[in-house]
Amino acid sequence: MLTLRTSSERGFADHGWLKSFHSFSFAGYYDPQFMGWGNLRVVNEDRIAPGTGFGTHGHRDMEIISYVLSGELAHKDSMGNVKGIPPGDVQRMSAGSGVQHSEFNHAQGAQTHFLQIWIEPNVRGIEPSYEQKTFTAPEKSGVLRLVASPTGDQGAVLLHADARMFSGLFTGDQTADLALGAQRKAYVQLLRGTLLVNGVALTTGDALLIEDETQLTFSQGQDAEVLVFDLAP
Repeated sequence: MLTLRTSSERGFADHGWLKSFHSFSFAGYYDPQFMGWGNLRVVNEDRIAPGTGFGTHGHRDMEIISYVLSGELAHKDSMGNVKGIPPGDVQRMSAGSGVQHSEFNHAQGAQTHFLQIWIEPNVRGIEPSYEQKTFTAPEKSGVLRLVASPTGDQGAVLLHADARMFSGLFTGDQTADLALGAQRKAYVQLLRGTLLVNGVALTTGDALLIEDETQLTFSQGQDAEVLVFDLAP
């Protein structure tokens, strides 16, 4: 079963310095039908105005992924990491027993456009940790590139969660298939462009919530960038 959720159906918050679309209930946006999907809890599409950002705040027992589309995200945390996250990088922070961090757009002339993703961990109270890796456009062109997994295989960042995350770029006649295990859920978020997934047409910002499917087929992309999640039920 595939359930289409269009971009306009998401929650939206405009804080002036931050404009954010919420795929699932978050902060002031609440929809009991969309509290998460499997162990995927948050998918926020954020745009941070120049020279602004999230001040220091805390997290615990959550796997947090940042995926930048444009601009750069400046990250600083209580583990001593001070990093810039450009497009093409995947950043994973395991909050574990507790971590403090901040995220800023230090540019004066350009917004930072990124996705903030939270996945519920399968272990709690672990020591917080940080990882960041680059995945180039050629690596993702016409394929679903594994970028996060529980084993860190294929050079993916390591998740302390029963979930895999893929990134792909599709245009023209490029196609790819993804097999899903029995009882698994999946979630597809189209970041830009247009794309067919099992014959369902997606446009920028649309998502698919998927269950009881054994394979996903991606085709007929036009300048498409997509994230795909293979999730615990």
